[in-house]
Amino acid sequence: MSSSANPFARRETHPVQAIWTYKVLTILTWIVNATACIYYTFGIPNDDKKGWRNSIWGHNKAFPTPFSLNAIIASLYWLTVLILQVGYMWHLFSPNSSHVQAAAGVGSHFIFNNLFQFAFVMLFVRGHFILSEIFLIINFFNLSSLYFRHNTQSRWIHIPVASGPLAWTFVALYWNGAIAVGAHHLAARILANVAIWGILVYGFFFLIVYKDYTMGFALSILSASLGVHQFFIKTIAFQWIFAFTIMATLFVATLLIAIPGIFGKEFSIRREGAVVPADQERAPLLEDN
Repeated sequence: MSSSANPFARRETHPVQAIWTYKVLTILTWIVNATACIYYTFGIPNDDKKGWRNSIWGHNKAFPTPFSLNAIIASLYWLTVLILQVGYMWHLFSPNSSHVQAAAGVGSHFIFNNLFQFAFVMLFVRGHFILSEIFLIINFFNLSSLYFRHNTQSRWIHIPVASGPLAWTFVALYWNGAIAVGAHHLAARILANVAIWGILVYGFFFLIVYKDYTMGFALSILSASLGVHQFFIKTIAFQWIFAFTIMATLFVATLLIAIPGIFGKEFSIRREGAVVPADQERAPLLEDN
């Protein structure tokens, strides 16, 4: 497939027709996804007589697992992401051509993220958890590709398009996957006590390699959501302790990256693990070689 026909190919500039296509599809798919997410937060589908039908958080309550999330924290997280995505879409209509081209550069990934997230919600609320997990996996690869190929975007594009949705999708793989396999027994909880540390490893990867404090904050919020709900599910358990430990560790590490003023200078955590001062702010979220 030629680069001209590949919607994911990296381009410095986009023709006017492509820009208008991104504008229309971005708005339409965002509305479809946002409507489904908001409606099914409380609503229950009545068009499918098969499977277990419930709202998003109704299923979260009906199928308690070691990765069940707190509905309030997780909902506020996604509401924030959706609001920030409005700011991203504004870039497509900006009078500044550089803003328009930057937004268009990630447009294909954003459109597919909306479609995959919409498909996940529609399947999840109808109790098709294995199929919804498949769409989460596909979207995880879509967002990972976006992140690694476009990690020098401005924060106002990076957060709502890349790091915010990617952090959620990673945690949702645990959340939905645990429901899909029926992780209720003791062996599943023991495995979950080990698997949960993957969130910390994943977060530290982005903090160390890319200095991406937005991923650190996002994963710490979602870890808090996990910890709060696990505490109320089973007070005498390791899962909520581990979740809060991960949250605190990520939060502190993120502050060390995000607030250089604490030490009077910016610090860069290089891949070798050495901490050295940097003289200036680098390209957003990407370390200089």
